[in-house]
Amino acid sequence: MLLAHVEGFLEVARQGTMRRAAETLYVSQPTLTAWIHALEADLGATLFRRSQSGMTLTAAGRAFRPYAERAIESLRGGTALVRDVERGAVGELAIGAAAAVSAYVLPELLARFTAEHPHVRLLVRTGHSEELVDAVVRGEVVLGLVRDLRDARVLSRPLYEDELVLVARPDHPFAERGRIDVRRLGEARLIFFDRTSSYYDLTNALLRQAGVSPQGIMELDNIEAAKRMVERGLGVALLPGTAVSDALAAGNLVRVALVGADPIRRRIVSVERSQPVEPTAALVAFRELLGRIPELVPGAAAVSRE
Repeated sequence: MLLAHVEGFLEVARQGTMRRAAETLYVSQPTLTAWIHALEADLGATLFRRSQSGMTLTAAGRAFRPYAERAIESLRGGTALVRDVERGAVGELAIGAAAAVSAYVLPELLARFTAEHPHVRLLVRTGHSEELVDAVVRGEVVLGLVRDLRDARVLSRPLYEDELVLVARPDHPFAERGRIDVRRLGEARLIFFDRTSSYYDLTNALLRQAGVSPQGIMELDNIEAAKRMVERGLGVALLPGTAVSDALAAGNLVRVALVGADPIRRRIVSVERSQPVEPTAALVAFRELLGRIPELVPGAAAVSRE
């Protein structure tokens, strides 16, 4: 049973004559007659009674008509859906993001993406970078936003750099100076976050290189909690620039320059499978948005040239 045969049947039923139906479909009358005969042969029933006044549906034709109409409507809906998927208007996009990226970078990106693609279903998975690379390889997410990792299973694209910055409450002695020698970190209570994060390792590496033993240490399990503790005056912390940009702008925290220490930056990349499938329009649009992160997200620096 061919689609054209079903469409021909419905047009004859609407028009009541072969001639008018053939004109509407832009086919010859003999062609349309052949379509109706073929459909009747497939169904094993006569669909029309033919007379000099036109074509009238038989009982079988009347019974078949609503099913034919639903079939054509369903196919047209499917065709429209495919077109929408191809231009990124609908569909699904599954992405993964490391915790800091998910909390401080992704909201701005997704707000812009959903404004342009309101009917695309977004699935976001968070986790540590290594876990998300595995998820990309397994096909659980199509793209991951993670710290720069060397893994031959995925293709990486540099997006931005997030610098660890020393922050304190405005009335803290460090904030009043505006800049301190890195060795003076030993005079303060230092607030750490997420022992399993690479940020934790970077902070410890800085302290070891400077030969610093902090006066006191407070450990928390996430960046936001650490930021709140600094705002309450419980210590100072080295936090990602993207995480504290709002507090710095509001004046709740002050950035303190570290003298005698190199900048501590963590590069964030997007990863996809090394043998990617043909990208959907939604993925292409999201990739383009990723390229604008340094422009859109405060605290996200453009990738430095090596």
